[in-house]
Amino acid sequence: YIPGIGHNLQEHSVVLIRGGRVKDLPGVRYHIVRGTLDSSGVANRMQSRSKYGAKRPKAAKVKN
Repeated sequence: YIPGIGHNLQEHSVVLIRGGRVKDLPGVRYHIVRGTLDSSGVANRMQSRSKYGAKRPKAAKVKN
């Protein structure tokens, strides 16, 4: 299972696998770890970033 919205994976991409089933999908027992090896993180993700491999956004500059 690939968590998050969208992905960049192709047929021979190397990915890191972790355990964890998806209750709605029979037979799915594993998740892909986003943001490692060939899988990229989820773009524009602000909450639950660590689960989706999204880096912390840069702070906006404040003009005085």
